[in-house]
Formats: sequence, structure tokens, C-alpha cells
Amino acid sequence: MRYQPPNPIAGTSNRPRTAPPPAAYSRDERHLLLRLAHDAIESLVLQRSPVSHHADSHLAEYRGVFTTLYRQGKLRGCVGYVSPIFPLHRAVFETARAAASQDTRFIPVTSDELQELLVSLSILSPLHPIDPSEVEIGKHGLVVTLGIRRGLLLPQVPVEHGWSRQEFLEQTCRKAGLVTDAWKSGAVLEAFTAEVFGDAGGAA
Repeated sequence: MRYQPPNPIAGTSNRPRTAPPPAAYSRDERHLLLRLAHDAIESLVLQRSPVSHHADSHLAEYRGVFTTLYRQGKLRGCVGYVSPIFPLHRAVFETARAAASQDTRFIPVTSDELQELLVSLSILSPLHPIDPSEVEIGKHGLVVTLGIRRGLLLPQVPVEHGWSRQEFLEQTCRKAGLVTDAWKSGAVLEAFTAEVFGDAGGAA
């Protein structure tokens, strides 16, 4: 995974299978953010002006976020910001468009797919340093940094794959293009949590 702030970066699928923490965002706020993501994609694909959405001060807080797209139960794109470089409502708009058009693993979303497209949002907590022994599977996402290389895996990824803590650390290093034991030899290890929600019938 390339990390090039402030540009969005490609992520992995989000399929939470552990009990989530208390929700920071109300049902109405979640609905608004999901509608904003869909409108961002539709206005891009259909080449029309986006609808104006009112965002309150809570949704104007600066947060990192990943937008994940699914179609017919399969990943269709995932791009996000790790760092809180934009207000949340703008970050959702930008990452939704990027997930639909800039994830190099997929061709851009077409108009024929819009009705089947499901959105999942992962709103990230701030990054914080963490000791490897404190990493909790299903709770923490990880970022490993060494020099110009940086790799990220969302909290749900090790749960999906059945990884141990050590495997999670190693795979995050691999994502950064580093040797798998870089977390023990000079790389900076940071963690975050994520509040994940999405369209009914989607992955979240």
C-alpha cells in the first residue's frame, strides 16, 4: 500500500466480526454520511453537480476515514485517509470518489453499477504509538512506518484471515514493502481503532 498524504490511499475490505465499541455517530449522522458518499460517486460517474448536504459541527471534525465499496458481495474499491487532514464530511466525499475511480485494483465504477453499489465507512481514531505486546486483534488497526515506506491494515483484516498478533504485525510490514520483522528493528508502530458502518445488506 502506498501512503501519499494528502492523497487517498487504497485499503482493504472491511467485514467487522467482533463487538463494536459504543457508536460515536448517531443513526441520522451515519445516514447522512452514507448518502454523501453515494452522491459523491453518482455525481462523478454521471458527471453532474453534487447535491449540497448540511453537516453539523460534529461531522466537521477532522477525522481519518476509509470508504469501501461492494457490488454483489465483492469488494469494488477501498480508499482512505489515515490522517485527519479534512473535515469528516469532506473526507467521506473525497474518499468515496477515489474508491470509485482511483483504486488501481479495479476499473472505475460505471453508471450500470450504481444501483448495486453498497458503501461501508470506517472512521478512524487518531494514530497513537503502541507496543507490539499491546496490539489486540479485532480492536486495533496498524500502521508501520520506516523511512518513506508506510503500510496500513484495518482492524478487521486479521480477524478475516485468522491471523495471530505476530502475523498481523508481519503482514502490516509486508504491506509497507518492508521485511516482515521490521516492527522489531527500527520501524515505527502506530495503532488506531475504527467505527465501521454501512448500507443495509453491505459488509458493515
